[in-house]
Amino acid sequence: MAKAETNDQRTERKNQSAIEPIAMRVPEACRYLGIGRSTLYVLINEGEIEIIKLGNSTLVLTESLRSLVERRRNPTDAHTADDKY
Repeated sequence: MAKAETNDQRTERKNQSAIEPIAMRVPEACRYLGIGRSTLYVLINEGEIEIIKLGNSTLVLTESLRSLVERRRNPTDAHTADDKY
């Protein structure tokens, strides 16, 4: 019976780790994107990333980070044929 309990505990931990937070603190957001703190704040100041303030904490919205990656991955202002490298 102890083995079944261990498997249940593993399953529960897997399910808990699969839940993505709606927001994260600045250091976690930096790790999430693989960028430095100053770059993150530049993106916040440019309006590229949305934040909320909760007390003294700055929380970065996870969806905002995903949206930034998608926008940078598929730019809306695609290069024209006249662009040269």
